Order: sequence, then structure tokens, then C-alpha cells
Amino acid sequence: MIVREVREEEKTAYNKAVSHVIQSWEWGEFRRKMGLDLVRLGHFESNNLSCAYQLTFHPVPFFKYSIGYLPKGPMPDEKMVEALKTLGQKKNVAFIKIEPNVISDKSKVISDKFRNLGLVQSKKSLFTKYNFLIDLTKTEEQLLAAMHPKTRYNIGIAQKKGVEVYESTKEEDFEIYLKLYFETTKRQKYFGHTSSYHKLVWQTLAPVKMARLLIAKYQGEPLVAWMLLNFASTLYYPYGGSSKEYKDVMASNLIAWEAIRLGKKMGLKVFDMWGALAPDAKESNPWYGFHRFKAGYGPAHVEYVGTYDLILKPALYNTLNIADKLRWIYLRTRHR
Repeated sequence: MIVREVREEEKTAYNKAVSHVIQSWEWGEFRRKMGLDLVRLGHFESNNLSCAYQLTFHPVPFFKYSIGYLPKGPMPDEKMVEALKTLGQKKNVAFIKIEPNVISDKSKVISDKFRNLGLVQSKKSLFTKYNFLIDLTKTEEQLLAAMHPKTRYNIGIAQKKGVEVYESTKEEDFEIYLKLYFETTKRQKYFGHTSSYHKLVWQTLAPVKMARLLIAKYQGEPLVAWMLLNFASTLYYPYGGSSKEYKDVMASNLIAWEAIRLGKKMGLKVFDMWGALAPDAKESNPWYGFHRFKAGYGPAHVEYVGTYDLILKPALYNTLNIADKLRWIYLRTRHR
């Protein structure tokens, strides 16, 4: 087996080898436009690409080192860890954070595998460990039957009230989406991506039909806007925003149902709701309301294997984690 960087002309084979939109070739190009150093590696057997993944490198302020991040990639093996160590040394990396797109079977075997590869459980994850997935191969009747009765009721209210949901890739609708997104981050007091981040996602993925918007309007006023991404057989709901007006017309419930219907219309098999809380989540959690909203659609609640670090500079590892923790405390305090 040979491990090397994947070439431009191997883009199609690369996309067939990866399993998540974050690992897609197009997402990698978006990350490069953000100014990040990105490398795509492929495992080749007899010139056939059997495994592929991409990772980015992020400079650490005040240090001459960087941190690698490999999100939603394959399950690590010895060959992958060996390749990452070689690349990390070349890039002067302190550690590489690895978050496989692999659902856990909760067995001790998986934990032992990470430990045997020299990986340690990370002190911080970037994606949530849990997620909600909806099976789009089911009929609409089956999907509706699986929902919480209150969710079905709210969808009916929105329909009766005359809420309209439409799909768009128009720039004027993207501006509506941005406005509602930042209204929401301000109202709910959480950190969102910057305007330039969203614009680059849109400008990179929309032209290749990997991004689209759903807008919900009531009496001509936009109330909810979602950006949906699609890759391979999956539709993703990563970003959205809503107005504080006309909450009683349940526009958010209808837009979620229309997203599910859109995924079916596109011939996709899974609707990925981009994160969930743990099964024992408390109502005091600030994200509990959003978790409960998603749960109302009857999705499968899944747990991934988790986040692990490949440490290349042991003496720096704890220092950088403490510095990152202090940085986020400062940012949250300033934000409040």
C-alpha cells in the first residue's frame, strides 16, 4: 500500500472514498479559500484509492507550531497514524485532532483500538459526539407516523396558517438567510461563523449544486431560513436562522418537514441534523430546546466513537489545551 497526496485529476475517486460533506473535495476547496493549509491523503492499493481523508493545519498564536484537525474521516488504522505522524512532523504540528465519522457500538474493542494506535481521548471536541439521523428511504406516511404528535400538530398549524416554504439559490435569498442567521446568534447569545465564512461556503458549494436554501415566509415576511448541504446520499442541515416574529405560526416546524421532503425528492437516503445532545441531557442545557425540536421528527439518535488526539509534541500538549480553554473563557466573557 502507498500513502500519498491525492491529485486534482483524482477528485472523483476521492469523493467516492469519503463519507461526509466535511471531507468532500469541494469542502476542502472552501477551507483553502479561508486561507487554511489543507492536505488530502489517499491510501492506494494497485493504483486503486481504498481510503482517503483531508485535514487542515491551524497556526497557534505566539507559538511556532500548528494543530491539525481531521474531522469526519475514516476509522484510524496503523497506516493512517503512520502517515499522519510523518505529515505532522513535516508541518511542525503539536498534535492532530481526529474525529472519525464512525458510529460507536459502545464496545471496549473500539477504545482499545485507539489506545493501541497511540491516540488519547481529546480534551475538547469540535463536532458533537451525538447526532440525529432520519432515514429518507421511508415513505412520507412512515416519516409522519414516527414523529412526536406535537410536531405533526405544529406542521399542520403552519400549513393551515398559510406559511409558504420555497427552495432557492438566489443571492437575494442568501442575504435573507444571513440576516436571519445573525439575528438568531445575537438573540440566543451564541458564537456563530462570520459573514465571510458563510459567503465562502455559499460561493463554493452552491455553484456545484451542493448547497441550497429553504426559506419560510408568512404573509410575505421571511421567518426562517436554512442552508442545506448535500453530498453523496446525505442531506445536511448545518446552519439556520429565524425571526422572533409570528412564533405562533410554527414556520420552523414546516421548514424542517419540507427539508425532509426535499431530501426524498433529491433521491437521498439520510437527513443529517448536524448534532444532538446526549440521551440524558438536562432541560437546563441551553441547547435542550433545539435538541427536543429535532427529536420531534422521530430520528435515530446515534453516538460516534468520539474525538482523539495524536500527540506529536508531548511537552506542549497540556499547555496548548490550557491556553485554548482560557481563550474561550475570555471570548465568552467578552461576548456576554
